[in-house]
Amino acid sequence: MIEDPSAVQVQGQLALTLLAVDPAGLGGLHLRSRAGPVRESFTAPFKTLFPQARRISPSISDLQLFGGVDVGETLTQGRIVIAKGLLATPKPIILTMAERCEAGLAARLSQTLDAKTGHCLLLLDEGAEEDEVAPRAITERLAFRVDLEGLRYVELASMVIPPESLTQARAILNDVKIPEGTVDALAITAARFGILSLRAPLLALAAARANAALNNRKTVTDEDLQIAVQLVYAHRATQMPVDEDPPEDQDTETKPDDTPDAQSPKQDESELTIPDELLIQAVKAILPFDVLAALEGSGRTKTASGSSGAGDKKRGNRRGRPLPSRPGRLDGGNRIDIVATLRAAVPWQTIRRAQFPDRQGVLIHASDVHVRRYQEVSDRLVIFAVDASGSSAVARLAEAKGAVELMLADAYARRDHVALIAFRGEGADLILPPTRSLVQTKRRLAGLPGGGGTPLASGLKAAGELAQRVRAQGLSPSLAVLTDGRANVPLPGKTGRQAAQEDAHTMARHIRNMSLPSAMIDTSIRPHRDLQQLCGVMAAKYIPLPRADAMGLSRAIHSALGE
Repeated sequence: MIEDPSAVQVQGQLALTLLAVDPAGLGGLHLRSRAGPVRESFTAPFKTLFPQARRISPSISDLQLFGGVDVGETLTQGRIVIAKGLLATPKPIILTMAERCEAGLAARLSQTLDAKTGHCLLLLDEGAEEDEVAPRAITERLAFRVDLEGLRYVELASMVIPPESLTQARAILNDVKIPEGTVDALAITAARFGILSLRAPLLALAAARANAALNNRKTVTDEDLQIAVQLVYAHRATQMPVDEDPPEDQDTETKPDDTPDAQSPKQDESELTIPDELLIQAVKAILPFDVLAALEGSGRTKTASGSSGAGDKKRGNRRGRPLPSRPGRLDGGNRIDIVATLRAAVPWQTIRRAQFPDRQGVLIHASDVHVRRYQEVSDRLVIFAVDASGSSAVARLAEAKGAVELMLADAYARRDHVALIAFRGEGADLILPPTRSLVQTKRRLAGLPGGGGTPLASGLKAAGELAQRVRAQGLSPSLAVLTDGRANVPLPGKTGRQAAQEDAHTMARHIRNMSLPSAMIDTSIRPHRDLQQLCGVMAAKYIPLPRADAMGLSRAIHSALGE
């Protein structure tokens, strides 16, 4: 357990040093810290260890990264100009504001790291919230992660490595031998900590070799492996290892072998066996106290900022509703707006012809280039999860049927689909698959059954599974739950009202982690406290409607889901 804050700094500086020894093998370092004196102090050695490092931002273009025909300069100079990309020469790269990195850039950088051409990456992750993190596609390819949250400038320690030591370590790195059984021990340790990626053992092996080379050793030792698993595995752990005790009936007492050959055999370093428990305890020694709680929300997606009533909107450059053109670069991902480009260039023709009297045609500079923009709007799906249990089921189902039909009446204008899940008895059923057909909806809703217990957890689970499926199909799902909040049927395998409440809260947290816009309509005569608490867990809007008709219910759902 780490209690000294300066230990974080020491481990981080060691990670930077090992990265300088083997940048291609270790990939890079993920630094989680806001901009300030603490981060500046930590990254100060990076300038010495990697003097040729280049700093980039998430808005960098493909032309700047990979190179190619520079259209702007080609138009200006009247000849083909080939720009050299940043990745043409292997060098360290510093990505600022990594939490804003888009999926496309993350894929390109990941592909570059996989090529093992000598690049390494320092991610400066400035996210303020738990869901503001750098893309996992990049971070899982980086050996190290350092979190400077909570450290003060006066608590930072320094670690200076002589340049000649780095030069010597790089020279002997390829000659460092790996003892037999090392790879197996690293893989077993990773599996026991719940690390499923095969990249982790490979990165740990590279870190152990780099540490051995840094200490002028020709063979990886136990000390090198302990340092490697601490730096590579600790932040990747998803579970604590279970102690494996030997069976009680196993005979643990063995008779000593007094033969001369078996007393103290001389073991070759190349056949050194590494005890797995040694590596397990090394990782446990630096795991933070709340490691499991910290890792629980690491995969969350960003919270939706709201809905426009017609699904998610995103800017594009290929299809969708046209937006006004804007000045931009032609980097292979944009499309030029010829009319807007000519319109921007025409007022400057007199001045430019005076500068270039021998040029013919319209003189276009890079600053004149305008690119097309489009806005893609995905269809939205409103999932109704209706409580069809109890004596008031008939009233609730009538309201839900009317609301579904009203919402479908203007579906073509709002680009809405609807689906209906009814939960009652022991589970939930998909009564109406996603549709925009009003005729099919009326036919399916005509024989909707009711009565029985209230399996609220099953209803939320079914809604979450449906939302995941339709997202993969390009729809933007939203959820409207109609219930009185009295969950009394748990998920299969459990019994009791308390288990039913716990399962409902578990499914509510799952809905929240999906960033699914939700509304909870309380149809009970009096507002239910348990249902209000469930809304807080699910991040849903609570709407008490004890006597709502179909029209009022439809308006409430439209308002709650952001239309």
